[in-house]
Amino acid sequence: MPPVPAAPSLDRPQRILITGASSGIGAALASAYAASGVSLVLGGRDRGRLASIEAACRAAGAEVETAAVDVVDAVAVRRWIETADDRAPLDLVVANAGISAGTGTAGESEAQARAIFATNVDGVANTVWPALQRMERRARGQIALMSSLAAFRGFPGAPAYCASKAAVRVWGEGLRGECRAKGVAVTVICPGYVESPMTAVNDFPMPFLMSAERAARIVKRGLARNRARIAFPLPMYFAAWLLGVLSPGLTDPLLMRLPKKK
Repeated sequence: MPPVPAAPSLDRPQRILITGASSGIGAALASAYAASGVSLVLGGRDRGRLASIEAACRAAGAEVETAAVDVVDAVAVRRWIETADDRAPLDLVVANAGISAGTGTAGESEAQARAIFATNVDGVANTVWPALQRMERRARGQIALMSSLAAFRGFPGAPAYCASKAAVRVWGEGLRGECRAKGVAVTVICPGYVESPMTAVNDFPMPFLMSAERAARIVKRGLARNRARIAFPLPMYFAAWLLGVLSPGLTDPLLMRLPKKK
């Protein structure tokens, strides 16, 4: 009887699924993991950009499957993830897809807030649940949830976005303790400003703005070490944490004067 191959370690996942892989950190992560012996399952809404990422990852030696999928569609996402897992068990799932919008000069509409929650909260849940159920059954795997440094304090310029990322952060941190005994590692990712189509529309200064490639290297290293929280850059992380600790009565006057996101 042939020996059963060892399960991939966290620092060398062999089959990786990433949502929101057509741009930003998602695309950069796909490129960072692309190598011979690695199988990538990439989802995104922009077919053109997704095809470009697929070509680059194949050139690096990876096997690549792509799908034009919207994480808001729970049925389609579950079908996509379970089909991919049936082909070969997923080692790492990165629930990265998300959208951003702010209040501009007119405030935030109900429709905009609901759209943000649908993608950033429900979309993450739609990705995590089918993957988690499969991983728990085999008692191995890793799940990463994309939050943000905006998760530590509600900013008047983007209340729904901050709230959505706070929900993801707290849920992921709770899941980590819940899933550890079941053999599944869970990490929450909290980046600051990263170059992407999402931040390209911002017409205000973005402190410590970094490239998506550098962010992907930080995330990949943190996942390999099974970090509970990957938050960066450190100066922005400290500032976000401090704003979350201080009384809103002290910080509201400052935050209300900050530039508003479109």
